[in-house]
Amino acid sequence: MPEGSLSKRFSAQDASFLYLEKEEAPLHIGSLGIFEGQVQYQRFVDTVNAKLHLIPRYLQRVVPAPFNVGHPSWEWDPDFDITRHIMRVKIDAPGSDEQLMELSAKLFAPKLDRGKPLWELYIIEGLAGDRSAMVSKVHHCLVDGVSGVELFMIIMDVSADMPPVEPRPLQERPPIPGPLKLFAEAALDTLSQRIDRIAEVQRSIGDSLTVGSERGRAIVRALENSRAYVTAPVARAPFNKPLQKDRSAAVSEFSFAEIRAIRQSVGGTVNDVVLAVLGGALGRYLEMHGQSIEGRAMRILTPVNVRSEDERGALGNRVSMLLVEVPVGVSDPVERLQIVNARTQVLKRTGVAQGTEILSQGINDVPPALQAFMGSLPTPPNTLANMICTNVPGPMIPLYTVGRRLLSLYPLVPLGWEMGIGCGVMSYDQKLTFGLMSASADASDVTRLKEFVDQAFVELRSAAGVEKSDIPQLGLAEDEGADRRRVAGATVESMAADAG
Repeated sequence: MPEGSLSKRFSAQDASFLYLEKEEAPLHIGSLGIFEGQVQYQRFVDTVNAKLHLIPRYLQRVVPAPFNVGHPSWEWDPDFDITRHIMRVKIDAPGSDEQLMELSAKLFAPKLDRGKPLWELYIIEGLAGDRSAMVSKVHHCLVDGVSGVELFMIIMDVSADMPPVEPRPLQERPPIPGPLKLFAEAALDTLSQRIDRIAEVQRSIGDSLTVGSERGRAIVRALENSRAYVTAPVARAPFNKPLQKDRSAAVSEFSFAEIRAIRQSVGGTVNDVVLAVLGGALGRYLEMHGQSIEGRAMRILTPVNVRSEDERGALGNRVSMLLVEVPVGVSDPVERLQIVNARTQVLKRTGVAQGTEILSQGINDVPPALQAFMGSLPTPPNTLANMICTNVPGPMIPLYTVGRRLLSLYPLVPLGWEMGIGCGVMSYDQKLTFGLMSASADASDVTRLKEFVDQAFVELRSAAGVEKSDIPQLGLAEDEGADRRRVAGATVESMAADAG
């Protein structure tokens, strides 16, 4: 990623993640990785430092435009110090999985410091079973889930014995401009963006007259799809409430071969299987809290990647959103999956994601100062959705760092807009991992939901007639003699098919 190809100025979508961020709702994404053996801290720091020229944005910090006359710009950090970004943490003995989950959530919770480039890595030592871990945090204004994985591939290696990377001498870089220059550059960039936007609208009108109005039809379909959700407020779940600053987390992992076998047996996509499993888990969760699930559906926002092939490796955000009503009162897991598949097929066939993206581009017409002011206002009540579930395709081969194999990789997701529990899903090394994040210091609630996810998956696998895979689960370990259902990280495969 050459330095000269980077655009200094934030896009409106990237800037929105800065404007909308709150103390209780930081907007960074991340992951928890678990490694075989001990990752040597200094060797890891030296290795990443030698590769930073491949991702120069990670050497730049956010600089706001004076008076918000334009969106912020990326400027070279004159005081960059990699030890402010890669930190070493020692977990207390005995280094159990419960302690790891608690520590990971604690490290992930705070906002990133805007006085330095917006990323952090924590190397966690002292984990039981001769393992170590890494918690990553990258601000959403810098990457979306897909580009974040691509950047992760740069930091990691595909072999345990990769030759060391020779550090590249840093090029001379200009200092952060003074206020007058920042103001002038932002004003000129904003004017240029306005001219480009007018030209884009004119081209769209011309295209509509010459090749049809598919763009307009996509917008209409998106508006028609969203009308029912806007006019009918969502039935709130127990976690749909104002957020706290604290976080708790729980994770699970499943064989990707079993996921593929389920979709081949029943139909649908991997994402449909994920939503069907989540729907079964949420039904149990609502019943645990005394809520009726008869005829009920949970509204789940699912980000959709709209990054084109020629944008692979590019930074920034290129996502749209689909709002899927997932049935939680359907006890038959196969029927639940078929309902989810039918609903997502309609959304895809009618191009709702493309229409939603076109609508979201309207943010480009909002002046940066007004966009920043709107972001500073109190968050309005959420009447639209219950939670977000992201599904990011990751590398399906094992990765390494400083010779240590990455056993498992779990997503850590941001929370916002009264959605007090979020779900991230990621594929890695023939496994599909779930990461559940809760806006609460009490992990009991999110741990129970994690158990319900495990049970719902086993139920669906059994109902689909899929045999259990013999692929070993290498990530989080089980405390010998402990009650499996209380281990926050272990994959629980209780006889869910026989459960109530």
